[in-house]
Amino acid sequence: MSEHTREDSVYEELGVPPVINAAGTKTRIGGSRIRPEALDDMCRAAGEFVELGDLQARASELIAEVTGAEAGYVTSGAAAGLLLSAAAAIAGTDVALMDRLPNTEGVPDEIVMPRTHRTGYDHALRAAGATIVDVGTNDHHLGTGATNVEPWEIERAITDQTVAVGYVQKTYTQPDLSVVAEIAHGNDVPVIVDAAAEVPPVENLSAFVDAGADMVVFSGGKGIRGPQTTGIVAGRREYVESIAAQHLDMHVAADVWTPPEGLLDRAHFDGVPRQGIGRPMKVGKEELVGLVSALDSFVKEDQQALQEEWSARVDAVVDRLRETGLDVTTTAPEGTSVAPEAVVSLSGVDISARDLVAALRDENPRVYVGADGIGADEIVVNPMCLTDEEADYAVSRILAAIDG
Repeated sequence: MSEHTREDSVYEELGVPPVINAAGTKTRIGGSRIRPEALDDMCRAAGEFVELGDLQARASELIAEVTGAEAGYVTSGAAAGLLLSAAAAIAGTDVALMDRLPNTEGVPDEIVMPRTHRTGYDHALRAAGATIVDVGTNDHHLGTGATNVEPWEIERAITDQTVAVGYVQKTYTQPDLSVVAEIAHGNDVPVIVDAAAEVPPVENLSAFVDAGADMVVFSGGKGIRGPQTTGIVAGRREYVESIAAQHLDMHVAADVWTPPEGLLDRAHFDGVPRQGIGRPMKVGKEELVGLVSALDSFVKEDQQALQEEWSARVDAVVDRLRETGLDVTTTAPEGTSVAPEAVVSLSGVDISARDLVAALRDENPRVYVGADGIGADEIVVNPMCLTDEEADYAVSRILAAIDG
């Protein structure tokens, strides 16, 4: 990177080292780059005021249009979307129960999940007051069986204490979402799908709704390239209504409470919801507008051209690294990443993956590469958040660290 570029960094001005992001859309290093048009719209939104309920109601309509869901909602990130989805499954339109959350003593609160769908992110479900019920095994992952979870195990785990079935969407998760949705709906419970990083492709915005998801959660700050602090819940109207009731500022007298038309039906509530469990996760008018703007651009984007851009960048990285004799492979844009990635094996090299990752992060600017494979002595270069110039810089720093 040029010295001029570094001098222009606002983070440098603050005394904080900036990051060259070769790791992908990781929250801890800022997610993705917000689309310029979304930033422009956020600046315009900052200069005026709006009733947030009205804005959420319009966002709901727009999200419904692109996802095929009955309704949608903008949250403060995907994890907040999971928490609010769990809260909706537990409380529905019961204002008194909303006010109690996360205390669920004496009321149904169980979310059934295949054991291999459990992640650290399901803390968001538990934070709403849900109790997660594990089903199945890890046999397939451990090589001791053909499958991890059988459909009948999910069916048997659903009881009168069950409020939802939880599902993490990946191309390899078992059983198929459509099978799980059929089981859940046969027992009159919804399916909550964590699809935070599953766009692009744009078709996935509707694919999981079509497969039967009642609430599907996407990140707004990854592939959509909206504000990092946004997420989307798309799904059935009744659950979006409950989410809105537990998220929006409802601190008004009952005789002047006019909930946003099309989002909440006052007849469904026997009182004004108090500040709900979602109140600490509020979304500002600027973020709401930025997400809507970015979503509109995302669905219009030439997805093929984007994939070709990523592939060309990865190919250039692979070629340059292979010239030095490194063992480098390219992954397909599926599985854990929606973009192709360069996987660099450090077997036989004088520096371990762990030490290389640490050395790169200790530079200024810091260089972040994918580090999930350090146990196998591998690093990953992801093209999604790099310019061509930054990709060249990242490769040069990787090679410099290897050469010592």
